[in-house]
Amino acid sequence: MPALRYYYSDTISRFLTKNTEEIIGKLTLASQHDINDDTSNSWVEEIETLKDVLTPYKERGSVYFEYNIPRMGRRADVILVIDELIFILEFKTAGSKFTHDAITQVWDYALDLKNFQEGSLNRVIVPILVAPSEKDRNCSFALNHFEDNVYEPLRINANRLSEAFSISLTQIPHEVIDHSDDRDEQWAKSGYEPTPTIIEAAIALYEENTVEDITKHGGDIDKASTELSRIIDFCRENKRKAICFITGVPGAGKTLIGLNTAIDQFNRGEKAVYLSGNFPLVEVLQEALTRDYVRREKIKAKEEGRKACTKEEAKSKVKAFIQMIHHYRDLYLEGTEVVGNEIRPIEGYFQSHTDKAYIPTEHVAIFDEAQRAWTGDELKRFMREKKGIRDFPYSEPEYLISCMNRQLDWGVVVCLVGNGQAINKGEAGLTEWIESISRSYKDWDVYMSEYLLQSGDVNQTELALIKQQLKPREDLHLKMSMRSFRSEKVSIFVNQLLALQKGEATETLKELENYPIVLTRSLDKAKQWLREHARGSERFGLLASSKAERLKAISINVRYQPDFVHWFLEDDTDIRSSNALEDTLTEFKVQGLEIDWACVAWDADLRLNKEQTAWQHHQLRSGTKWQNINKPINQQYQINAYRVLLTRARQGMVIVVPNGDNGVPPDETRKPEWYDGIYNYLKDIGIKEI
Repeated sequence: MPALRYYYSDTISRFLTKNTEEIIGKLTLASQHDINDDTSNSWVEEIETLKDVLTPYKERGSVYFEYNIPRMGRRADVILVIDELIFILEFKTAGSKFTHDAITQVWDYALDLKNFQEGSLNRVIVPILVAPSEKDRNCSFALNHFEDNVYEPLRINANRLSEAFSISLTQIPHEVIDHSDDRDEQWAKSGYEPTPTIIEAAIALYEENTVEDITKHGGDIDKASTELSRIIDFCRENKRKAICFITGVPGAGKTLIGLNTAIDQFNRGEKAVYLSGNFPLVEVLQEALTRDYVRREKIKAKEEGRKACTKEEAKSKVKAFIQMIHHYRDLYLEGTEVVGNEIRPIEGYFQSHTDKAYIPTEHVAIFDEAQRAWTGDELKRFMREKKGIRDFPYSEPEYLISCMNRQLDWGVVVCLVGNGQAINKGEAGLTEWIESISRSYKDWDVYMSEYLLQSGDVNQTELALIKQQLKPREDLHLKMSMRSFRSEKVSIFVNQLLALQKGEATETLKELENYPIVLTRSLDKAKQWLREHARGSERFGLLASSKAERLKAISINVRYQPDFVHWFLEDDTDIRSSNALEDTLTEFKVQGLEIDWACVAWDADLRLNKEQTAWQHHQLRSGTKWQNINKPINQQYQINAYRVLLTRARQGMVIVVPNGDNGVPPDETRKPEWYDGIYNYLKDIGIKEI
């Protein structure tokens, strides 16, 4: 990352006195890339255009060229600070038009600075898309703004740019302030603490940014990342093997730590792999990274006069460090057989136990959502039915540890563990990891937080079995969610809501002033609310429980599962995108991922008793009635499913509870009292109705 956030800056007064060649020279020197004619010509056009219109404001502000937006991996063409207003200009030269993508881009710049740059929090921000050769009739000067004082992008050509500044500075209330001191520089260098989505974070890390570049640091994530690096370094230097548990609330940044560790180790010359049993997460991240790699490669190839890599080649590179956990497991089954209670190399298959094909390539394996690894019974069933291997002797945790145990010198297994997120049958949870260590790996060190030791997630009897191996580390638990940059208490509120702690939930909700949560009986109203709140490339979408089968009556069919990669990655011009509000994802497809604004549709699968003191758990087993879910573990899976759904949104959510049906004859699967009970409970907590 460059030392400065911008390639060139100056007061408007001094900018107007400098010749264009001098400014181009400074821009070129500051750039980290070779400058081609297109870039140079664009800079010339931007400089000359601004010199023509900024004279009236020469004592009123500053100008910044190529201002860095690290979270987005891009630079804003020009930022002007005039009085208290921040103008963000995106130039589309060479005959370009006012395209949807360009409008989205400049709006995203404005939202990024407003949400994540300290100096912009209380400023008015006006994004402007400048297409110099566009026709006057296509220009737009409408000054429409949202509650946070970010305006909709103005669309201006070169001839009317002066008018855009004049109208904005005349009609937008603001103070004319003294720019003789370094006030603008203080703004430009003010704290920048973004909260990227996991997709944005993965892309930025893959582009060789650091966690400090792209996200809030100095808190839980920074401490946990530093502690994990120390543990890995210690194991490498002292030839030790260790398992390290990192725990945290939903959205706390566990996946970010895992991806950062894998990439950081790779950049330091040490192979590491990020693994997840979450198929949608892996697929979405691999596709997002592949698309970004192809995009950057095309730019480099054009600059260097060579052929760009193919998408297949790019995906192969991405898969080197991010994989499905099952693929990793299957890779190291090759050349082995079950002998009694062990997996051993087939005699003659490998030259020895030091054969490179037998030993994992990586010394560091990071397992995301480690609580979802399979129990012994579930893995035995899978191996018998899918692999033809009878009597497989290990649970998934024990087998995965055994693979790293093949290393001759050192190795680290990192388990990223989410609290309250088990949603699948056969998930082993933390217990099986601990039991596996106590059975077979007594020479391994075990690192976990004091929180985990005392939380009850692992019982004290099990912990006593590995007492001599335990090395408590306070910083390995992430206490606060960073998914919602608008409020860190969303996960606390959701936990209280699901625990039926009405009083506590009511009080926590009052603290979520910057995170709107609203309630409605109408899906159409919910969709309208989402569209009114989302801006730029912000994502919004429909979510529902996998058991919410009677939502089909309001056109939400959870049995139809769309392509989740398109749902998360396509823009709102594509009907497969989440933003089209046509397709709904369930907890199985969104766990570990996130969107900006969510509509959570609540069905009668999870309803309340009349006293609002207990949840009642149901699933539709026929087309005529709901069936009780009686097993406590399956009831917990259902609660966790709603926990996942209610913690996916970064900026706000609308909850839809249908009215049910009291027609003649009534639909016995949609009794109004079931839905009224849920709706009234949420309303009593204080969730605002729309």
